[in-house]
Amino acid sequence: MFVSYKWLQDYVDLSGIEPADLAERITKSGIEVEGVEVLNEGIQGVVVGHVLEREQHPNADKLNKCLVDIGEAEPVQIICGAANVDKGQKVAVATVGAVLPGNFKIKKAKLRGEESNGMICSLQELGIESKLIAKEFSEGIYVFHNEAEVGTDAIALLHRDDIVLELGLTPNRSDCLSMLGVAYEVAAVLEREVLLPETGHIESGEKASDYIRVDVEAKEDNPLYVAKVIKNVEIKPSPLWMQGRLMAAGIRPHNNVVDITNYVLLEYGQPLHAFDYDRLGSKQILVRRAKEREVIQTLDEAKRELTSEHLLITNGEEPVALAGVMGGLNSEVQSDTKTVLLESAYFKGATVRKASKEHGLRSEASARFEKGVDPNRVRAAAERAAYLLAKYAGGEVLEGTVEANTLQVEQAVVSVTLNKINQVLGTNLIMKEVEQIFDRLQFDTNVEGDTIIVTVPTRRGDITIPEDLIEEVARLYGYDNLGSTLPIGSATPGHLTTYQSKRRIVRKVLEGAGLYQAITYSLTSGEKATQFALEEREPIRLAMPMSEDHSTLRLSLVPQLLSVLKYNAARQHDSLAIYEIGDVFLANDSDKLPEEREHLAGAVTGLWQSHLWQGEKKPVDFFVVKGILDAIFASLGLSDAVEYRQAEKDGLHPGRTAEIYLSDKSIGFVGQTHPSVEKEYDLKETYVFELSLKAVLDFEVEPLHYRTIPRYPSITRDIALVVDTEKAAGELEMIIKGAGGTLLKEVHVFDLYEGERMEAGKKSIAFSLKYFDPERTLTDEEVVKAHDKVLLAVKEKAGAVLRG
Repeated sequence: MFVSYKWLQDYVDLSGIEPADLAERITKSGIEVEGVEVLNEGIQGVVVGHVLEREQHPNADKLNKCLVDIGEAEPVQIICGAANVDKGQKVAVATVGAVLPGNFKIKKAKLRGEESNGMICSLQELGIESKLIAKEFSEGIYVFHNEAEVGTDAIALLHRDDIVLELGLTPNRSDCLSMLGVAYEVAAVLEREVLLPETGHIESGEKASDYIRVDVEAKEDNPLYVAKVIKNVEIKPSPLWMQGRLMAAGIRPHNNVVDITNYVLLEYGQPLHAFDYDRLGSKQILVRRAKEREVIQTLDEAKRELTSEHLLITNGEEPVALAGVMGGLNSEVQSDTKTVLLESAYFKGATVRKASKEHGLRSEASARFEKGVDPNRVRAAAERAAYLLAKYAGGEVLEGTVEANTLQVEQAVVSVTLNKINQVLGTNLIMKEVEQIFDRLQFDTNVEGDTIIVTVPTRRGDITIPEDLIEEVARLYGYDNLGSTLPIGSATPGHLTTYQSKRRIVRKVLEGAGLYQAITYSLTSGEKATQFALEEREPIRLAMPMSEDHSTLRLSLVPQLLSVLKYNAARQHDSLAIYEIGDVFLANDSDKLPEEREHLAGAVTGLWQSHLWQGEKKPVDFFVVKGILDAIFASLGLSDAVEYRQAEKDGLHPGRTAEIYLSDKSIGFVGQTHPSVEKEYDLKETYVFELSLKAVLDFEVEPLHYRTIPRYPSITRDIALVVDTEKAAGELEMIIKGAGGTLLKEVHVFDLYEGERMEAGKKSIAFSLKYFDPERTLTDEEVVKAHDKVLLAVKEKAGAVLRG
């Protein structure tokens, strides 16, 4: 809500209160002021000028040479490029030395050989947004009415010498979506009175009921409809002060009739609509639900197909407005309008919201109906608009109003005890102080013993329970005046659990390796739900899914990560490494909630390293991803308990996939995605992994033991073993470690050979073995003895022989 400081002064005495101070006091009372904008900030030296002469620039087709009276001793010559400038106009002139928005300073200049002493301004050049400017002045300069006095401050005449407070309203404070609502709030904060607008007007001898009849079929959607008739109106621009206030509030001026309805909407918070009575086509207003597929053409010239859930204003037959949202084109007020039918109604918020949302028509009117308008302002707003139409459009207001009324208005009566107020707020208020606070809010009160009974005005529909009254007392008493206390009792300092600490270590390792964290939906399609799952369970489908793509709870994180890679690859990000820590959902019995189990998954594609200057590129491969996992296991102290075993899994490459075991229990997999999957997702060679993070982090690890750096030399032996092609290197490594005893400290594979010199069905795998004792120097005999045990073990258990 944009609140004009000068406009607000019409209702509340703001003497002695600067806008910044007012903004602070409103914020402290519980309504945040998000900004304070000085409309004429940085603008100076702009006056009203009178164009005495205009002629074509002798050296330019699109420039005009104007002689302008700016209230000084002599007129000045100004070169103007606006197509609509003409002799006799009153215009806004930035004189030499003037400053315009953006610190644009006006100087004497020569344009195509002709001197220019100033600038004739458009409203845009004076800092007004294009969307707020009346259509006739959206292009070209602005022209004042003939009564404008030459030499006076043009900014003041445009009512831009104002300050606007932007209120950030929560949905419950719809009462402040009006200037009067803000006035009541400010008056309560400042402890001052509210002055209500003038509504009295002279009515003609004719009766409105002779011109119109109102019938309402949809009484639940529209319990109150008020119609007034104003004859002999003259359509013309609204007064400058009204246009200025509308623009300050973010509304574009149109003409006096439309501007008055918008002005009253902002003033009272009650939306109004003006129909051209002669274009209405009948003497009846019928409010009903729309028929299925019925069509209305709204003021934006769009044809809209309706359903039976939309509320219509009709002339008995044809739609003339979409209730509470937008009027119809067929009854629009135009330049030749003479008689106006004025509508003021109370529409059900949910009905208006549905129509507004389904047709994408979010208007100032619909926003207020959705949040709730004051039912006691429906008639008052109509009378105020009729008064303004008589005053500024020369209209004759016909006697009386025509109504359809089934609305039952009851003021809420809420009570609260003084003891509860003090207990909740930690104060020592007496009943008189509480009464004074409600008097400032203009709430009627009655005190019975320790209880105060409050009759809440209908404008404050947000107050329904005792806690609401306590909140009103707190904010008017002043949050700064409430006492502060510290908690009593012992406090336990917060800390991370072991599980949380380990999870942070995993994240640190992954991000240190260059992987980005991704967060994906827990819902996926039924087809993708079971892909790459570590454990086969029946997928869980939602009873009412948003869409088929988000209908089933996931059993694996990998499919969504592949979708992330696909999305990025389509945008030329084809080298990417990502991971996700999230839950998968495993079905239990049909009457039980699913088990949520935390998993870790990653996906890497494209180049792992790229040094373009050296011309070096390294694509990702299996061992890069395995190395990332090894780093995780090492950081958690699990390296000795983890084993990789060759495996086959749906969706993964059969020769580049390993199942991961932790103490002989399967906890996940790592491997390349199958070429068919890569083709489906339009990816290059891609590697993925997924682990049961819960199984990894819950694994008990022995406390870390530190060892001294060995002072004695180690002895290395290399062996090349010839084995069957199907034999895994990991199996041989486990056999070697088991047979080497305490002296064997390290085992590494450093070569693999499969070639012409090898027997068919055989391969050679070379291992490097390191022996040492931290307490002494080993002898050759000790090493040979241990090494012979290794050779015997690989021969007996794996059929391996030394390569000659």
